[in-house]
Amino acid sequence: MKAHGAILHHVVNGYAEGDDRNDLMQELLLAVWKAIPAFRKGAQPSTFIYRVSHNAALTWKRTLRNYRNRLECFQAQPSTDVSADDAASREPALLERLYAEIRNLPPLDRSLVLLSLDRVSYADMAQIHGLSESNIGVRLNRAKQQLAKAMKGAANEL
Repeated sequence: MKAHGAILHHVVNGYAEGDDRNDLMQELLLAVWKAIPAFRKGAQPSTFIYRVSHNAALTWKRTLRNYRNRLECFQAQPSTDVSADDAASREPALLERLYAEIRNLPPLDRSLVLLSLDRVSYADMAQIHGLSESNIGVRLNRAKQQLAKAMKGAANEL
């Protein structure tokens, strides 16, 4: 994990925020540990770790969403809103805002952006997700345009 720990860190920041990051990191470490016997050495270890961690993060995100939906059904009290002054005082840094915008992307696009930030080649991305390289390029360019538009608005707010 010393050689590939950054992969897990990027995936965690792309799929979780706040204290959920620690939970997701544990889930990813466990998923990679359990998947090691299935590693056939036909691919690079980093590609294997990307695939396992992204799939585990997607599963974690889906499970968390289902849990929160059930929790909302049983909550008796409505949540209180934070005042505008409190929200302004807690304005996240630009990097945190970028990760927040990445979390808003659809799961596949989110995964592609995170892989791109780690400078993974289109060929490796295609292998990880089972898509063509041209499809990867199109989806990635659209996601980058969406992020650029969102971040331009975020920069004006700061």
